[in-house]
Amino acid sequence: MKTETGQDLNYAKRLLERGDLVAIPTETVYGLAANALNPDAVIKIFRAKNRPEFNPLIVHCGSWEQVTHFTEDIPAVAEKLAEHFMPGPLTLLLPKKKEIQDLVTSGSDKVAVRIPDHPVSLSLLKMLSFPLAAPSANPSGYISPTTSSHVFQQLNGKIPYILEGGPSKVGLESTIAGFDEEGRLCIYRLGGLSIAEIEKVAGKVRILTHYESKPKTAGQLLSHYAPMTPLMLGNIETMVKEFGKEKAGVLSFRKGNPLISPEFQRILSPTGDTEEAAKNLFRAMRELDGMNLRVIYAEEAPEEGLGPAINDRLRRARYELKLLNEGDELPDLPE
Repeated sequence: MKTETGQDLNYAKRLLERGDLVAIPTETVYGLAANALNPDAVIKIFRAKNRPEFNPLIVHCGSWEQVTHFTEDIPAVAEKLAEHFMPGPLTLLLPKKKEIQDLVTSGSDKVAVRIPDHPVSLSLLKMLSFPLAAPSANPSGYISPTTSSHVFQQLNGKIPYILEGGPSKVGLESTIAGFDEEGRLCIYRLGGLSIAEIEKVAGKVRILTHYESKPKTAGQLLSHYAPMTPLMLGNIETMVKEFGKEKAGVLSFRKGNPLISPEFQRILSPTGDTEEAAKNLFRAMRELDGMNLRVIYAEEAPEEGLGPAINDRLRRARYELKLLNEGDELPDLPE
């Protein structure tokens, strides 16, 4: 299959209507989209990504009216959040109507829905008579794509079309919010909308970002967002001293390490801005991953703003097996 990149909305519409896949730009990351109401189209997402079918998908809609068409028993707090943050990097986990296939929700009676804040994807969604199931457009478990070229590098030959929309302005997946059995607002995935912003509108929330083998919603798998190069997380100076600088890269929040060549370092935000760091995270991980390094040393961001979401991604990207002394070979990464 030949993979093309372009800005032809009508062509993307035709592909989706006939059950094919299209990579679409959003403000968070690029998504791999299919007709959410067509199970034959949805199964192509799992095959192209090599994604386990027990991992639910997010449904993208063009308006809140469309969201309400496919969900029911929507809490008043959810409507309030939607009014403030949709379109935007917020996903709501809501009771689904029967039109949403169990394949999309992995058998759950709730569906994750959002309205992307990107003019290209919104225009496309408004042209369609159906919503789009769209996880990140990358092989399952790998670094999420924030440009069309990232998608092409990873899925060339597996999908027919990538809709060009420029770099993603947020750079992290959406924050997923839902409600527990007692109706309390919960956060199931940290993401591009900070907890502080949500709490300004909805009051105190519960954080339930557990890593699971059978997740309730997208983005809850333990191992995710990982480069092929082993990534260690901790104090960079300590790791350099303990494990060595040979063929080592650095992914730091605000400042680099003097023992590592600047060529092999990526600083997420020299000004200490967590939004800037979030925007740069996946690109920086991808660049370091392409340098044929032995290891990447990374540090966490401050636990403020989008810092918790950045740290969530880093914790799930880290390499858990024990590193050996400098110059020793690392074990193969687990499958």
